[in-house]
Amino acid sequence: MTTAPSAPRAPRTSLALPGPRAPMTPRALVASTASAAPVTSAASAVSATSIASAAPAARGLPLGRVDVEAAAARIAGHVRRTPLLAGPAGPELPRGGRRLLLKAEHLQHSGSFKLRGAANAVLALGARRIVTGSSGNHGIALARLAAPLGAEVTVVLAGGAHPAKIAVIKALGGRTVRVPGGVAERDARARELAEETGAVLIPSSDHELVVAGQGTVGLEVLAEAPDTETVYVPTGGGGLLAGVCLAAYGHPVRVVGVEPAGTPRYARSLAAGHPVRLAPGDTVADGLRGQQPGAVPYPIIRDRVDDLITVSDAQILDAAALLRRRGFEAEPSGAVALAGAIRAGRGAGLAVAVVSGGNTKAALMTAAAAGPPSRTHCTA
Repeated sequence: MTTAPSAPRAPRTSLALPGPRAPMTPRALVASTASAAPVTSAASAVSATSIASAAPAARGLPLGRVDVEAAAARIAGHVRRTPLLAGPAGPELPRGGRRLLLKAEHLQHSGSFKLRGAANAVLALGARRIVTGSSGNHGIALARLAAPLGAEVTVVLAGGAHPAKIAVIKALGGRTVRVPGGVAERDARARELAEETGAVLIPSSDHELVVAGQGTVGLEVLAEAPDTETVYVPTGGGGLLAGVCLAAYGHPVRVVGVEPAGTPRYARSLAAGHPVRLAPGDTVADGLRGQQPGAVPYPIIRDRVDDLITVSDAQILDAAALLRRRGFEAEPSGAVALAGAIRAGRGAGLAVAVVSGGNTKAALMTAAAAGPPSRTHCTA
C-alpha cells in the first residue's frame, strides 16, 4: 500500500481552463500513455508541488469537471441517482470515530455504475451500431440502453466472463462474441470488429465520454455529503476512479483506488512511472481483471489519486459477506471498495465506499427473465 500524505489536502484547482469552456465534444482520444510523465509512486505523484498546483487542462489532459457536469445533465433521465446508505458496523470495521457511508450503485439500473458511462457515450454519439469489450456489466448496460433506443450492440467477452452476465446480455437483445485470452485480447477483437463493421466502439472505461459519465458518481457523493474526507473507489479499467478524480477537483477529499491484489495494474504503473501491462490475472472480482491502464484514465489517476491499495480475494469475499448481512446484494467486484476501507482502517471523519455493482447470480437470473425494456420505457 502506498504511503498517504500526512498533511491535510488543500483544495485542488479546477480542471477547467480559466473562463467558460464548452463541454467536451466527441473526438479521438488525445491522451497517450507513451507520453505520461514518470512518477515513482502514487504518493509522490500527488505530493509534487508542480502537479498539485497546476490545472490539469493546462497540462493537456482531455477532460475537466465541466465534462462530468455535462454528463450528469445528459444522462439524468436514464440513470438512477443512487442513495448514500449507512455502512455496516461490527468487529470487522475499525473504530476511532470514523463514519462510513456506502454509495449504493448496486441499486443502479442495469445493476452497476456502468450504466452512467455507457449512457453518456451512447447519447452523446447518437450511436445505433455499437461494439464493446466487456467483462459483463458494461455490456449489460449498453444492451439495456440499446433496446429502447433501437440500437444494436455486440459485446466481446474474454474466456473468464461470467456465464450469467452473458445470458443477460443476450436476453436484452445484445450479440456476444467470445475470444480466448484476457482483457487485452478481448479489447483488440472489439476494435477489429468495430473497424470491420463500421460500428461505434464504446470501450468499458478507456473513452472520454465513458469516464465523464462514471464521474457522476463522485458528483453525487460530494453533493450529498460535502464533508466526505475519503472516498474509496473500486479500480479495474480505471474509468470510475478517473471519473471520481475529475469530480473531486476543487474539493479537499482524498480519493483512494482499490485494486484486487491479483491485478494491480495502476499501482504497478504508478510505481514504475509509466503504464505497464500485466499478464492475465485471476480474481473473484470478475469485473476488475484489466491488464493495463487506459490511455484516458491513466494521466487523470496519475495526477490526482491520493492512494492505491490492494485487497486479497479473501478480503473481498469477507466484505461481500458483510454487505449481505446488512441486506446489500453486492457482487464481489462491488465489495472491493468496502474491503479497501476496512483494510485502510485509519482516520476519523466521514468516509464513503462505492458499492459498484449488484449483479449477483440471483439478480442476473431475474434480469435475464425480464428481458429488454420497451422502446418507450423510461429508466429514471
